[in-house]
Amino acid sequence: MSYPIASSLLDGIVLAVVERESTYGYRITQDVQQVIEISESTLYPVLRRLLKEGYLTTYDEAFAGRNRRYYRITEHGRTRLLQHRTDWQAYRDGIDKIFFGGQVS
Repeated sequence: MSYPIASSLLDGIVLAVVERESTYGYRITQDVQQVIEISESTLYPVLRRLLKEGYLTTYDEAFAGRNRRYYRITEHGRTRLLQHRTDWQAYRDGIDKIFFGGQVS
């Protein structure tokens, strides 16, 4: 797909992935890459920003002899994700009206 992804949309996508289960950065990248092209170098600044804004928290867990950092969504993050979903629905509905016909309000 050739559409650029805005940083706010990427924030919502990452929050949605982490809402399903606490997970680590590489796994988040793999999940997101199923639908859009993204590199780990793009993802980690997003994770840091979401942490700084209080939407995510982290904890470390031992894995294969080293620590793996896991991300968990906060209540503040769930509230933000709900807003992302609401905004996305309105945006998608407007684009669908233009692409497929219908009244644009």
